[in-house]
Amino acid sequence: MTIVLKCFKQKIKIIILLITLFNLVTLAQGEYKLIDIRGFWDSSHHWYDINDEEKTIYPLPDQQKYKRTDITKIADNILLFQKNNGGWAKNYDMLAILTDEQKDAIINSKDETNTTFDNGTTHSQIAYLAEVYLTTKEEKYKEALMKGIEFILSAQYENGGWPQFYPDTTGYRKYITFNDGAMVGIMSVLQAVVNNREKYNFIDGELFNKIKTSYEKGLDCILKCQINENGILKAWCQQHDNVDFHPQNARTFEPAAVCSNESVGIVYLLMNVINPEEKIVNSINAAVKWFNDSKIYGIKVETVKAQHEDFEYHSTDYDKIVVEDKDAPPIWARFYELQTNVPLFCNRDGQPVYSLAEVQRERRTGYAWYGYDPAELLKIYPEWQKKWSLDKNVLN
Repeated sequence: MTIVLKCFKQKIKIIILLITLFNLVTLAQGEYKLIDIRGFWDSSHHWYDINDEEKTIYPLPDQQKYKRTDITKIADNILLFQKNNGGWAKNYDMLAILTDEQKDAIINSKDETNTTFDNGTTHSQIAYLAEVYLTTKEEKYKEALMKGIEFILSAQYENGGWPQFYPDTTGYRKYITFNDGAMVGIMSVLQAVVNNREKYNFIDGELFNKIKTSYEKGLDCILKCQINENGILKAWCQQHDNVDFHPQNARTFEPAAVCSNESVGIVYLLMNVINPEEKIVNSINAAVKWFNDSKIYGIKVETVKAQHEDFEYHSTDYDKIVVEDKDAPPIWARFYELQTNVPLFCNRDGQPVYSLAEVQRERRTGYAWYGYDPAELLKIYPEWQKKWSLDKNVLN
């Protein structure tokens, strides 16, 4: 028995030694643990797939990408794209292996102020740099993320909201923006700092206090933006007025409406608040009730082949149609009309329509009009409800 135990211990030592050697080799090659890159997907998709004349550089037909384990190379890209004001412009791929010409163009555009929180921008770069700094302890990544956080803090309205762009707040860019997870992305970065003090202990003193205050103001703004119709709380619009918080139109096909997709992200954020106050609990309960009341049964969206067609911003060889299916799981429209809660759609002319078939093909294939995101939220809500909510009738 003693011999067997000694052999077992010796094998464990060998395994530990091999793992250590593997880690040393991996670090020597500049490869590290994987860091979540989903925050970059939207901007990356727009760089490769969406026609946009405002881009400083365009992807090459054979544009190469870094591996996900090349975290310092990706982080160096992020530093390259960071503007002098601390923010980032949207619609580039942070994983792209840039040519010297592309790098020069980005460097020459650093004074531009087209910085934004749209399409996952700025907050995703900061979150990634934080993970890289925690892994490598290289000061340049800490300095860049701190500069990014200062940019976020400077862009916040006194009422706690954030615009879509900053400092350019012309047109609908000035509205408090939940579209594409803009404000939720910002708040998630601040929430991580506030909730995980051990992990983010390198952010302390005055900056931490500023972040905590900003986070609390952001939570208050979110609650003020929640749509209230005749005394009944519902969910949120994609964008809200930056003065009086009411729902606002944005692009012509984005009407003021109750929005299922963006509201899911907001509720996730609120559910991660430590020791939530009663008003946050009530907000979550009301939103979950709205999700349940807004389920659509008996249909699904199918993608079908269609004649190739080129549009101003994208090309497509498919179309999307709604078909009846009694066995389909519940689905949600992206927009629900204010007051009536009827599914709402729009074309680029801004005129509301009430079925996907009435939407022109360019918008049918270029926008997500239906989705299933609330379903996952409803699965985890009961566990949260057991801990925090006194209202047991929300799911009934």
